[in-house]
Amino acid sequence: MQNDTLKCGLLEKTESHFVDTTEKEAYVWCEKDWKHDTYEHVHDRAQLTFVEEGYQYFHIDQKIYLVPQHHVIWIPSKKAHKTTSEAQTVNLMVFLFKSVFDDDFYQNVQVFAAPPVLKEMLFYTSKWNQSLEENEEQDIFFKAILKSLPNFYKESSGLEIPVPTDVRLIPVCKDINVNFKYNLDIDKLAEKATMSVRSLQRIFKKETGITLQKYLQLTRILKSIELIDTQQYTLSEIAYKVGYQSLSAFTTAYFAVMQSKPKVHKD
Repeated sequence: MQNDTLKCGLLEKTESHFVDTTEKEAYVWCEKDWKHDTYEHVHDRAQLTFVEEGYQYFHIDQKIYLVPQHHVIWIPSKKAHKTTSEAQTVNLMVFLFKSVFDDDFYQNVQVFAAPPVLKEMLFYTSKWNQSLEENEEQDIFFKAILKSLPNFYKESSGLEIPVPTDVRLIPVCKDINVNFKYNLDIDKLAEKATMSVRSLQRIFKKETGITLQKYLQLTRILKSIELIDTQQYTLSEIAYKVGYQSLSAFTTAYFAVMQSKPKVHKD
């Protein structure tokens, strides 16, 4: 790609390589019906993304993070990432920071639900959308948001799908992703991985940090979020489509992952 393109206030010199042309310490970039490049890219600024509407998947370090509506993701500086989404509409607010405070929080990818106070703070910044001019109030306000993030963070970072590095486990993950409606056939999965059931369970847990059953649950809940987004089905229909025999079983599983109850959004 030869032509320089401005994306999120950064100049894309070549595909996936960005140059920072502004001195501004922090700024916000909002777009309606967001269409993001699906290839991996990297930039020097740390990034906070707030999903105002829809949902977004972030692919980072062999993991896939789901960021649903009204959740945020923090991506440290120089961390390669790419995004995908099947949502009908994706409205995002992207905040880019030149420097951060000295705290472990800012060195790692973080995903969490935005509490009401943070939500209001983020919405307030929309008056500075795509403004790269110096503004004292904006600078102080963005610094306050940045400083408060570790306090807003809650232990609810269960929205990542781990990708195992052991190639024998890839067919297992693919099988679960296709057949998530059905209960696990552990013998069939062990056959696909060419290992014993006991070895499969042990190695899968070691590689991903979660059990096969938890992986299935996570996959089902992520699929349900996609179905909720279409606004075409009742919660009972969605529960059945993702493999639960009752609405209550689905609601319990959904709450365990999302820390909130599922609801169909009405416009």
